[in-house]
Amino acid sequence: MKIIFIGDIFGRPGRRALKNLLPKIKETFSPDFVVANGENAAHGAGITPKVAEEIFSSGVDVITGGNHSFDKRVIWDEWDKFPFLLRPLNFPEQVPGKGFTVLEKNGFTLGVINLQGRVSLPPTNSPFETLDKIIKEIDADPVLVDFHAEATSEKIAFGYYANGKVSAVLGTHTHVQTNDARILDKRTAYITDVGMCGTIDSVIGLDRDVALKRFLTLLPYGFKVGDGRAKCDFVYIETDNNGKAVKIEPHTIAEED
Repeated sequence: MKIIFIGDIFGRPGRRALKNLLPKIKETFSPDFVVANGENAAHGAGITPKVAEEIFSSGVDVITGGNHSFDKRVIWDEWDKFPFLLRPLNFPEQVPGKGFTVLEKNGFTLGVINLQGRVSLPPTNSPFETLDKIIKEIDADPVLVDFHAEATSEKIAFGYYANGKVSAVLGTHTHVQTNDARILDKRTAYITDVGMCGTIDSVIGLDRDVALKRFLTLLPYGFKVGDGRAKCDFVYIETDNNGKAVKIEPHTIAEED
């Protein structure tokens, strides 16, 4: 099976890049499924029903989330209307939505799990224990995990913990694509961070001038999404008939000048 996973979609530029570039990605790789992280898709923090519909209409099959998933209040009562919109599974049970899904298309079945790390992020249940509980319930091959976490150490540790239990562990949240994509010894594809879909000349998606003012002065200058030419970071994954990873490749594609 062939899978494309797209890094965090950041604001309007990220959504625009997704719409413009995903057809080229599909033409090149002919994926069976496309998954993307969308926790920053609405104005750089959160997601709305309208934005979710826009991303799905661009050709994404599953949208995963993270610590900013519920930043936009308007999505709270609408979340459950989207069967393939995920938030971290290890959030409290009373939170709207779900943290995993299984979808079928063209005779293929894919399981997707969304989990969040606990280092330098709001407290959640253990992603390690949560994985062990849910993996017993998912009847699908392959199964991939969007592990939304801050610390590279936690991401790497989780990758080794999930090694052999799932087909892929794909890190999100830090918006900078890492160069450690590899297949672990029990045939689980791994990368510490997939990257982002957003403005190139920015600070992880934010307007660079505003970001510099915040760093230089420590004052709470307003949040502003960076503008200009955008890119999409993504990984291409192949699995065999048993759901074991045989290939993982990181890629970046940018809008034309």
